[in-house]
Amino acid sequence: EADRLRTALLAAVGHDLRTPLSSATAAVSSLRSTDVDWSDADREELLATAEESLHRLAELVGDLLDASRLQAGVLAISLSAVGLDEIVPLALDELRVPIDRVRLDVQPGLPSVLCDPVLVQRVLVNLIANALRYSPPDTPVRVAAGVAPGEAPGGAGGELVIRVADQGRGMSPQEVERIGSIYFRAASSQGT
Repeated sequence: EADRLRTALLAAVGHDLRTPLSSATAAVSSLRSTDVDWSDADREELLATAEESLHRLAELVGDLLDASRLQAGVLAISLSAVGLDEIVPLALDELRVPIDRVRLDVQPGLPSVLCDPVLVQRVLVNLIANALRYSPPDTPVRVAAGVAPGEAPGGAGGELVIRVADQGRGMSPQEVERIGSIYFRAASSQGT
């Protein structure tokens, strides 16, 4: 089991870290090149690429550290009452998502929920980023939040639900069963 997890981790790390690391390295190497006279606009674009790639790299490393802490049972959880209308915009801001790529559908007047807002934001960032990555560019990802159907009116004692839906290729029933397994990646997400 440990060997299987180690192999899965290496595959995930190799795939996920390689792209932002390569982009940042290429941008910095280009800027350091003495045989090209970069315009201010080109220089700014290369710096933005490096900054965005390093930001993504830091997020991935943070996710890996959180996953290892969670698996070891040492991830600290700090509960507080917070509104979903506070967490969802923070996740979208962190992702720097263009407004036309995400459609929000948050029921008005939702009650606060007792949770760790930082961890919930991290989950939303990961879900929305994956939905954006595997959706056709011309179809928005839908982020919906509300009280689960069939619960008491006004959400009293009800269950709050957040859904992230995309129009990607989808997953097989066997892959759906493995969602939530550490370092699991669906075959459809790997281009196969």
